Amino acid sequence: MQDKSLAEPSRDEPGASDALAEDIQSAEEFFQSAIENAVFVFARVREQIGSIDALYQGAAIAAALFLGWLIARPIRATIDRVFAGGAAAPDDPAASPEDRETSRFANALKAMTGPLLAVLLIWITVPAFAAAGLPVSLLRIAASLLNAWIVIRFVTSFIRDPFLSGAFALLAWLAAALNILRLLGPTIDFLDGLKLPMGAGGVSVFDILWAVILGVFLLWAATFLSKFFKGRLNKTDNLTPSVRGLLGQLIQIGLIVGAIWLALSAARVNLTGLAVLTGAIGVGIGFGLQSIFQNFIAGIIILLEKTLKVGDFIDLESGITGEVKEINVRSTLVTTNDNVDILVPNSEFISGRVTNWTLREVNRRVHVSFGVAYGTDKELVKKAALEAADNVPHTLKGNKRREPQVWLVEFGDSSLNYELVVWLTDDAVRRPGAVNAAYNWEIETALAKYGIEIPFPQRDVHIIPPETAGDLG
Repeated sequence: MQDKSLAEPSRDEPGASDALAEDIQSAEEFFQSAIENAVFVFARVREQIGSIDALYQGAAIAAALFLGWLIARPIRATIDRVFAGGAAAPDDPAASPEDRETSRFANALKAMTGPLLAVLLIWITVPAFAAAGLPVSLLRIAASLLNAWIVIRFVTSFIRDPFLSGAFALLAWLAAALNILRLLGPTIDFLDGLKLPMGAGGVSVFDILWAVILGVFLLWAATFLSKFFKGRLNKTDNLTPSVRGLLGQLIQIGLIVGAIWLALSAARVNLTGLAVLTGAIGVGIGFGLQSIFQNFIAGIIILLEKTLKVGDFIDLESGITGEVKEINVRSTLVTTNDNVDILVPNSEFISGRVTNWTLREVNRRVHVSFGVAYGTDKELVKKAALEAADNVPHTLKGNKRREPQVWLVEFGDSSLNYELVVWLTDDAVRRPGAVNAAYNWEIETALAKYGIEIPFPQRDVHIIPPETAGDLG
């Protein structure tokens, strides 16, 4: 005979239908309470409008706005001093992205100072009125609406996407309406009671929403603070560009990790369970993320060794030639003379050959090869080549130890081969292609001026008649 305890579920144990019934009952109670609170609030507001109580509350609101504006004036001046008075920087095309972001934050903070003080004074007035036995419904409505406006005004100063700014504004106004109707607390309790079947005990809907909102805000704050600190570091002359880049990257990584940790902690996520995730990341580094981790370590080595810095002109073994614009933790930005930006993995600077033209000294010497016909006067060739070097603006002048020279380097098959050896100016070192073309142009002009022949390889072909070919054989 089959055991009924195994064939049928126990009626004493709550199942999915019981949990759904509890959620429906909780929702019905919540909406019933919401309607009752809304009716109560509207009745209280209608009673107070047109009465002496409304006049008192209106006077208190006006006084709070005036005092907030008055107290905010010295605070705004302090904000200008702290952020270097960058009110016009957000519209300045010459300003760096970090400076524009910082100035945008400073301007938004100055605009919010007065309303923030005003709403603080209103919320302080609410318990004072309540203690005196005076109604506070209009004060609470004004404070809630002003709270929503402040948050929306501040956040939308940085959000450029219309959909995101509109969604955030809707969320803020909804929170203000719930607070006015005395439903904000009950709504939070209701959402906290709704559990999603995730994990052992489930996860409440409120925890998920709160984690998302707080995570977005903290990540934005971490991004802004990292830009702010990078802007301050870039203005510090005591640190080299490489050290400033390293510190900026480390600050950004630390702030982002801290923001994620705070968001998870606020959402009541068990952080001890992240040990498994950390182990998985370690395995990923050993297998799939090996290249990323290698570039990360290589970037730190580059910044600490100081063998490469922003502004250096380099030539890589892979054929990439250009100026270093940024040194990041994972890759280095190199801009060629054709204004092409190339992201080079940092490991290439460690494992490959790197020619740094400007590591210790900017001035460099180049050899420009050319050939003339046999029998040409050597002194005339030297005179023409030195005149050509003098006509090129890239030639370093005024240094007797680094004057241009003309070398006879080879007796070729068809020509005497010379080299014009010249030292270049600082700017010319970063333009090897244009420099070589300029010297070739002037050398050809000078040789033509003095009638010096530039030979080219010749081959003599001897045709043997058929009758003679037999005798040769």
